[in-house]
Amino acid sequence: MMSTVVLNTPSIKPKFQPAIQEGNSEMAEIRDMFRQMNQLYIAHQPSAAYLAAKRGMDLLFAIVLLLLTGWLFPIIALLVKLSSKGPVFFVQPRTGLHGETFHCLKFRTMRVNDEAHTRQATANDNRITRTGRFLRASHLDELPQLLNIFLGDMSLIGPRPHMLFHTRYYSGQIPFYHLRHEATPGMTGMAQINGFIGEITNARDLRKRIHWDIYYLKHRSIGLDFYILFQTFLSVLARFVPSQKKVS
Repeated sequence: MMSTVVLNTPSIKPKFQPAIQEGNSEMAEIRDMFRQMNQLYIAHQPSAAYLAAKRGMDLLFAIVLLLLTGWLFPIIALLVKLSSKGPVFFVQPRTGLHGETFHCLKFRTMRVNDEAHTRQATANDNRITRTGRFLRASHLDELPQLLNIFLGDMSLIGPRPHMLFHTRYYSGQIPFYHLRHEATPGMTGMAQINGFIGEITNARDLRKRIHWDIYYLKHRSIGLDFYILFQTFLSVLARFVPSQKKVS
């Protein structure tokens, strides 16, 4: 039996204020874009075969990656404990498939604070520890989400899950925001490979993320999932391999 989650969040607003006062023509264009995508998406539901194949791919990759990276877990856990007082893992309630709440796992990258579930991390956030900055830059802080994938709460590919506070706030500001919950949330997705990753700094940035989330809902396939996975791999690799600049 599905239970209703009641959010008793404080009256705090995200860092930016959505640009509701933008020109009427721009807002009308944006709303029309989402309306068209909504209509297209409703006519395109994923097949049972695709969903089964995607779940199989998730389990296979999660198990393989856990086996390959398992040796890193105790090392990272020790570094996190040495960086500041608090637990090794940061467990945050986030919005999952069909709006259901699940507990998203990460290695803790911040000092324990009272705003962890309401304020997004920023570029120069003084809550982030020295170890945490490295973990965030390398995305190693997200390795525990492989356990979320194994449990079925997340997928390798899908819209990134938002904290409950942001879900509640943005759903009242962005047209068809809740459509993104029609797919299992992922570790990476279309928005991320198109450069929309990390801190949300303005309303347009968020709308573009939702745009790509809904694009994925309409076009999702095993081929697209592998494409996103490959592009994510190249992006992560680029962080560790310096680019070679030609000397003229």
